[in-house]
Amino acid sequence: MVPPSPRRPTWSQGSRSPRQKYPWGRSPRGAVVLVGALTFALSAGSVAYARSQDRQPWDTRTAAATSAPTSSSPRAAAPPASSAGLADPAKKEIAMQLVSSAENSSLDWRAQYAYIEDIGDGRGYTAGIIGFCSGTGDLLEVVKRYTADSPKNILAKYLPALEKVDGTDSHTGLGSAFVQAWETAAADPVFQRAQDAERDETYFNPAVAQAEKDGLRALGQFIYYDAMVMHGPGSDDESFGGIRAAALRDADPVARGGDETEYLDAFLDARAAAMRVEEAHSDTSRVDTAQRVFLREANLDLNPPLSWKVYGDSYQIKH
Repeated sequence: MVPPSPRRPTWSQGSRSPRQKYPWGRSPRGAVVLVGALTFALSAGSVAYARSQDRQPWDTRTAAATSAPTSSSPRAAAPPASSAGLADPAKKEIAMQLVSSAENSSLDWRAQYAYIEDIGDGRGYTAGIIGFCSGTGDLLEVVKRYTADSPKNILAKYLPALEKVDGTDSHTGLGSAFVQAWETAAADPVFQRAQDAERDETYFNPAVAQAEKDGLRALGQFIYYDAMVMHGPGSDDESFGGIRAAALRDADPVARGGDETEYLDAFLDARAAAMRVEEAHSDTSRVDTAQRVFLREANLDLNPPLSWKVYGDSYQIKH
């Protein structure tokens, strides 16, 4: 389906969880069944197992495993092009571009500080670099951060109104004047830093930290971050925590002795199921034609070049 706006919705009315310092839950999940068989060849020990639950065959990974250079090969000791996680500035930049392709139909995520509109998804205004919403509390948090560092800023006077509309899709006390003020404030580096800080402290840093605890490399860290942006970091069954819990019931992450690709496959199954329940999220291309593409390519370090599609649009990061 074609989304109603180039901007992808991020929260559901009556479902609120940046975000889980707030009281609501996040969008419910459904069930996805993908039937397939998966056979792994594991190194020289010829240990094999078959898995026939809810998965597609990962031919590319099996091929990579069986054709990997031996220890006697000069290439065997060579490290990957980059095994850095998203804490690395270059990898973080890639993550920001990937999210922006889904949220804004653009790789230029820095151009989105001024973005603001009501996309009709029940979350009020959606604004800024990852879609902070007036109805879910994180847009309010951005303005609070901005005001703490710049008390006389152009948005400070809207704090009472933002507090009143929090949890609703109302524009009361906001309207076109607030929209214009947001767009004006976007040129202020202090406001940009406020958006960056809310993104990092509420979404990016917790996602990366959890992924690292689970033993996941850059791709897994990005998969967690993108899920956290859309679903919120709550622990209830309808948020990032619920998606992760569903994945853990089906596969073990690396930190628990599991296979990284198999676990991420399970996580993406659970994520896609959660998305399909809500109409506003039912286009799962940000998972199916982006994140799963990288997983099938065995690009667990999220190394460029990267090619993917979201909502039918093609994107590429060459280096």
